[in-house]
Amino acid sequence: MPAKGNRDSTNSVLQANKVAGTRLELLLFRTSDDQLFGINVFKVQEIIPYQRLTGVPGMHPLVRGVAHLRGRNMPVIDLATAIGKPSFADITRTNIIITEHNRSVHGFLVGKVDRIVHTQWDQVRPPPKGSGRHTYVTSVTVIDNAMIAILDVERVYDEVAHTNTKVSDALSASANATGKRVLVVDDSSVARNQIRRALEQIGVECLVANDGRQALQQLDALKQQGIDLRRHLSMIISDIEMPAMDGYQLTASLRAMPEMCDIYILLHSSISGEFNRDMVNRTGANRFIQKYHPDDLAEAVLNEIRSQR
Repeated sequence: MPAKGNRDSTNSVLQANKVAGTRLELLLFRTSDDQLFGINVFKVQEIIPYQRLTGVPGMHPLVRGVAHLRGRNMPVIDLATAIGKPSFADITRTNIIITEHNRSVHGFLVGKVDRIVHTQWDQVRPPPKGSGRHTYVTSVTVIDNAMIAILDVERVYDEVAHTNTKVSDALSASANATGKRVLVVDDSSVARNQIRRALEQIGVECLVANDGRQALQQLDALKQQGIDLRRHLSMIISDIEMPAMDGYQLTASLRAMPEMCDIYILLHSSISGEFNRDMVNRTGANRFIQKYHPDDLAEAVLNEIRSQR
């Protein structure tokens, strides 16, 4: 287990890095088989050494127990088991990473916490071909000649909590967006499906892309077919943290395209904070919404479609 001084130092770095620019900071940690993984520092609130976990009748199999953390009882998900690794042989030598994403706080049980590393989003790549559609890895990067797999924590959490994608009856009943089309850009297949399921309930068709680079390739292919992009698409909904080309870079690229310079761009991220709202203004996006609430997303899309009419 990391020494207390190292944990305190890591927690201090976590807070300091949250005012960084568009670079990517990863917290590296190990699972039960000592494999190295990474998670975006912006999603991490704190690292806590193992705390006593209490079992609760009927809890999900991936939840190792409940701990009293940050003044509340918090379920702790066994990350090793969740991604198909063996359970930890000695649970007392583990750590708990407290994360915040999708408007809620979660605890993940991990092994040794390694360190925080700095890279750039353009150095991050999609998972290797053959990883499968059910992989828990959203992207990979190389740090000090070692391959680091970046976990799709949204997928892990969704397996436990099953994120609600139902748009309220009142909102769906008042919607009149049939025939409208949006491009959804997100590296998480779970997030893409959540967005698609919500928007289909208000009549909106979704094209999808895995990252900013793929989105631009799709737009170029449509343009080559003679399709008027602004008539074809009502708006673009993009994640921010993506491999190859992130949401900020995608926004800047779109604003430089004559045929797309005025398209409505909604940045949709699991990471909260004023930083993202400030970057919306700096990059030229129209709005930022924190993931994930189906009504908030559907209402934002409907409002823009109505304004275009």
